[in-house]
Amino acid sequence: MYRSHNCGELRASHINTEITLSGWVQKSRDKGFIVWVDLRDRYGVTQLIFDEERTPKAIMEQAQSLGREFVIQVKGTVIERESKNKNIDTGDVEVLVKELTILNESKTPPFTIADQTDGGEELRMKYRYLDIRRNPVKNNLIFRSKVTQEVRNFLSNGGFIEVETPYLIKSTPEGARDFVVPSRMNEGEFYALPQSPQTFKQLLMVGGMDKYFQIVKCFRDEDLRADRQPEFTQIDCEMAFVEQEDILNVFENLTRHLLKEVNGVEIEKFPRMLYDDAMRLYGNDKPDIRFGMEFGELNAVTQHKEFKVFNDAELVVGIAIPGGNSYTRKEIDKLIDWVKRPQIGALGMIYSRCNDDGTYKSSVDKFYDQDDLAKWAEVTGAKSGDLVVVLSGDTNKVRAQLSALRMEIAERLGLRDPKVFAPLWVIDFPLLELDEETGHYHAMHHPFTSPKPGQIELLDTNPGDVKANAYDLVLNGNEIGGGSIRIHDKETQAIMLKHLGFSEEDAKAQFGFLMDAFEYGAPPHGGLAFGLDRLVSILGGQETIRDFIAFPKNNSGRDVMIDAPAKLDAAQMKELSLKLDLDKV
Repeated sequence: MYRSHNCGELRASHINTEITLSGWVQKSRDKGFIVWVDLRDRYGVTQLIFDEERTPKAIMEQAQSLGREFVIQVKGTVIERESKNKNIDTGDVEVLVKELTILNESKTPPFTIADQTDGGEELRMKYRYLDIRRNPVKNNLIFRSKVTQEVRNFLSNGGFIEVETPYLIKSTPEGARDFVVPSRMNEGEFYALPQSPQTFKQLLMVGGMDKYFQIVKCFRDEDLRADRQPEFTQIDCEMAFVEQEDILNVFENLTRHLLKEVNGVEIEKFPRMLYDDAMRLYGNDKPDIRFGMEFGELNAVTQHKEFKVFNDAELVVGIAIPGGNSYTRKEIDKLIDWVKRPQIGALGMIYSRCNDDGTYKSSVDKFYDQDDLAKWAEVTGAKSGDLVVVLSGDTNKVRAQLSALRMEIAERLGLRDPKVFAPLWVIDFPLLELDEETGHYHAMHHPFTSPKPGQIELLDTNPGDVKANAYDLVLNGNEIGGGSIRIHDKETQAIMLKHLGFSEEDAKAQFGFLMDAFEYGAPPHGGLAFGLDRLVSILGGQETIRDFIAFPKNNSGRDVMIDAPAKLDAAQMKELSLKLDLDKV
């Protein structure tokens, strides 16, 4: 028996108990005649004591040789600690060691295994197995496990059946790039790793499974950022014989359950917002509604003077910064520089101060009088002491720019409290999205999303006006889940694929199996998928998903610990019928 107790459970009630512990040496303090060792496992830390009077000489010498991260086993007696440590659960006791066994020695770690470490991110990713020993990472993984278990329990108790779907599937042209896997037994042919189990879960509805879920790995070969990984985990769900309202109710309740059980927070309201309103009021389809600063569209009150910048703009739009009139000119100039950065792309920013005496002072006083500026304040909801900031340009671009500025200001003002949760449904998305470069439409969600009832005829005349029977669940400015009511008949699916540019032959080659299935009594169905990585990070008070993944990739999509991706040797390449670049072999 390596241990009778773990390193986090000993209390005063265990005094005089003979115990066995195993773990890692967190640190040791050698005073010559006495040695203290902090022994750590995933449950906590227990202090061990060795002294000349009560510890055999051989064991004392062993204790003095222990290095950081040595794996040891000790046997001894729990005794009362003279200098109690109220910062740890085991701080009332220590273990007087009678036997010490070194199970494995350790090299000196490349960084300190402590809550506050001296290791940079890339170094810690290279030695991720050591980083996991640190409380912040360990606790994040335990937190993720708790969330996952709560999800599984909730869905299972709600009648959902967990079904595994294939990882080796067929590549399709929709969505992001696929990761492809060459087939050795089928020369020149490839599998793809799934971007989602979309078609399989629809087939399960045709198969009568009624309520399906799966906590599943998905793969997308796309550009990376802090909240995106090439492989990620979805809580994937589908239901038959449902309308949009049924699905929203089920997953509101799941989110409500998680917030209560995991965070101790009770949420009653899940507001619903039209996609068009989200874009008009917040400039994006996943607004953070924990704070105000809603957009005010200013065309009507700015384009009547000789200010060419505004007159030539498709949209003039502003927000009121609470208390922003206290900003110095230097601070405002820094905001202007911030929006001019290439990542934001604005050409400039106009502002108007709302003074305490009811007057206004703007950066364009040459063109606008007090009555004009009062209307700016009215449209943006500005009060005395606020600062109105205004951007202008093409509608889509300027909304995105002001949205980024709104979030940056909220961050600076401390309005994005991670302990406050504000969920929101965004509904009635456009079915199709126009690619400005090619001039062609593509599916905003995926080609299996159903249009809103009565709107399919618009595909021939006004495809950009067709609304999708789709919905996203937003939490604190992050999309945590999204889904739709699906197309469930062959004719409608064929029309949709035609408008996405598929020929009849291409549609049959890519999705014939699904369309054929629809001819065998497919029920009305719909579903939703949560991004588990993102959901866990937000519930955990953070927005970077990497900290909640055991073995994440870096921003280049590399696993620096195992050095992947890596090249194949010539024999493997030949076996898979892949051509060799002889200059690089």
